[in-house]
Amino acid sequence: MLRIEDLQLAVALAQAPSLSAAARALNVTPPALSMRLRKLESTLDVALAVRTARRLSLTPEGERFAREAAALLAGLEALPQSFQRNDRKLTGTLRIAAPFGYGRQRIAPMLARFARLHPALGLRLDLRETPWPDRHDSDVVSHIGTVRDSSWVARTLAFNERWLCASPGYLRVHGTPQEPRDLLKHSCISIRENEEDVTLWHLHRPAADAATNTEDAARRQKMRETVRIAPAYTSNDGTVAREWAEQGLGLVLRSEWDAAEAIARGALVRVLADWAFDSAPVTALVPTRQGRTARVQALLRFFEESLGKLPAQRS
Repeated sequence: MLRIEDLQLAVALAQAPSLSAAARALNVTPPALSMRLRKLESTLDVALAVRTARRLSLTPEGERFAREAAALLAGLEALPQSFQRNDRKLTGTLRIAAPFGYGRQRIAPMLARFARLHPALGLRLDLRETPWPDRHDSDVVSHIGTVRDSSWVARTLAFNERWLCASPGYLRVHGTPQEPRDLLKHSCISIRENEEDVTLWHLHRPAADAATNTEDAARRQKMRETVRIAPAYTSNDGTVAREWAEQGLGLVLRSEWDAAEAIARGALVRVLADWAFDSAPVTALVPTRQGRTARVQALLRFFEESLGKLPAQRS
């Protein structure tokens, strides 16, 4: 007969890079974990993992068992919540993953306020360069941009444009771009945070979105531009890229949530403001199996209310 400990073992193995790391997560010794794994494999009559001196990897059967074990554990954890009539007394633990910059600046302060409202609830915030798709063990993943994955539900929390910005000093020396093609003559700062083609910038004039008939459609096409930049500077950290732009190194395409404050204090100036770049909405990603727990729903409502009050964002 399978036990809860067997399910926890499978989930730990799926999340850990090695047997010793899984043992640390479960607070047992590697030999004890190895013995438990062999016993579980004997019970199921199937090999769940392939072990080497340095690495552990799950077999296809092991991956399936880990997925179903995670779903069962989540169901057990959520069961008490399903009997609650409201979310005033939230218990358990919420696991949230978020990107470094947005997580520090927006998510962490909101979670602090949320924690004060629900003192019996535990919170775990995991900041990563790419929280999606890395953190599949999270209850909620904060993401900037669109996601195409039918196994998770994306909930838009706030509108978020991308703004092209430069420092006043840079523009005094190099001039201000008037058209998208002018960008080819400027120093551009690129941010590589995921697998997107970040050197291909798509622009359009907002008035083009209202075009309806054939003539308007042709005009709309003329009001769209695509520019392939050759970055002079590149970083995988958006805050670093924005600070480089503030220091006069070049133009940076940055999310509205991050650029608005620098523009307000005069460190940056918005460039090509009559053109719009591809937007990157703030979304919360929730596994389908956990989307209805009281604590997750309470957190999503709190995020929506909090983000809706911020002047730098529109929802």
